[in-house]
Amino acid sequence: MDITSLLLLGFAALGIISKNSPITIAMVVLLLLRVLGLQQTFPWLEKYGLTAGIIILTIGVMTPLASGKISLDTIWHSFLHWKSLAAIGIGMLVAYLGGRGALLMGSQPTVVAGLLIGTVLGVAFFKGVPVGPLIAAGLLSLLIGRG
Repeated sequence: MDITSLLLLGFAALGIISKNSPITIAMVVLLLLRVLGLQQTFPWLEKYGLTAGIIILTIGVMTPLASGKISLDTIWHSFLHWKSLAAIGIGMLVAYLGGRGALLMGSQPTVVAGLLIGTVLGVAFFKGVPVGPLIAAGLLSLLIGRG
């Protein structure tokens, strides 16, 4: 077994140990693609995987609005309460950081491995969710002045 497969297996084990199924599933899927000789899917996943993931995440986040669980009245009141206004501002900041992060990850691929490893470790050990690489890259771009 090659070192890349061992690394994926190690991350899958971290997912199992930390009881974090998204990490486990993602690593097992990538490992299966390698084992089954389907590496030709990797360029497509690299190019469109992030966009597809963001679409699925957005669908999940917007479902309460679409289902009627969040009403227009609730949305309107979000502009009247300080916590909701803070949430709007933080949401805008995170979107901005994600945009900077996407630019940094595209222009400086050398940082991608560190961001991914940090995200996987954060998910495994701190019960986080694997949406961190873009935001982490955005914060990094503020630190190193890129993006």
